[in-house]
Amino acid sequence: MSWRVANTCAERKFGSATRKQIIMFLADKASDDGSGIWCSKGTIQRHTELGETTVKRTVREFLKEGILVETGARTCKNGFTVVYRIDLAKVEALEPTAEPEIERGSTVAPVQSGPGTGATVAGVPGPPRPPNHLKTIHKPPTRKREAAGDEEAEKILAAYPPDRLRGRAACLAQIEEAMKKGIAPEDMLQAVRAYATDSAGFTRSKVCFSDNWFQSRRWQVYVEKQAEDREKAATLQADHHARLACWISDLSPMCKHITAKQIDGLLASKLVTQAQIQAAGLRP
Repeated sequence: MSWRVANTCAERKFGSATRKQIIMFLADKASDDGSGIWCSKGTIQRHTELGETTVKRTVREFLKEGILVETGARTCKNGFTVVYRIDLAKVEALEPTAEPEIERGSTVAPVQSGPGTGATVAGVPGPPRPPNHLKTIHKPPTRKREAAGDEEAEKILAAYPPDRLRGRAACLAQIEEAMKKGIAPEDMLQAVRAYATDSAGFTRSKVCFSDNWFQSRRWQVYVEKQAEDREKAATLQADHHARLACWISDLSPMCKHITAKQIDGLLASKLVTQAQIQAAGLRP
């Protein structure tokens, strides 16, 4: 373990909480020069509780960016494990997490800590202090917004297999916490439904009760799978649109198979122009 490497990584931005979590785990295994990191992706996944796909993708990204470097391999019971080194020069070149220092000194019109009258327009005084002032009291979330969040959490929990529900309050708290961290309610709902389908017919010894399921973030694998599926679908759609655009550009006889909805999509993506559409005889 190297405090130097860990502190260096902690003081830099890596682009996401997931990337930061993985690099901090690796830093904990490194020597002072960043070398000697010997742990499998399975080990990283178990200790960080992230999805296996996420760990593999992030390690590939670090290798591509030069933040991680493969320095060899060591044998283990499953074959061999890659040995990594964190390139400290690459890490130190990243954006720091610390706020930039503010120059201090005498000012002509120093900022007053107390409330002021604010700017006036036609004699009407402005607000006593700006909204980001330390002493400004912000309004709490509206009951309507809180009710909407509660309703979403209830809907998600209702999709969990009813024979395995336990610790309702704890489950709702975990769901709301996940949504606060950016997980879309619809993605969480689909994750619960997918688990319910996958575990249908499980014996009681194999099922997971809801409080443990949400606490251990088992929904994350399903959410990541949804994101991957969306990415694949978007790639396939982009390839399909590119092929349709070639048909239109070449005035191919295959143009007759292009639907109106596909034409709208091609125009929206700016792969073809309205003139090309008309030249292919697709619209009057």
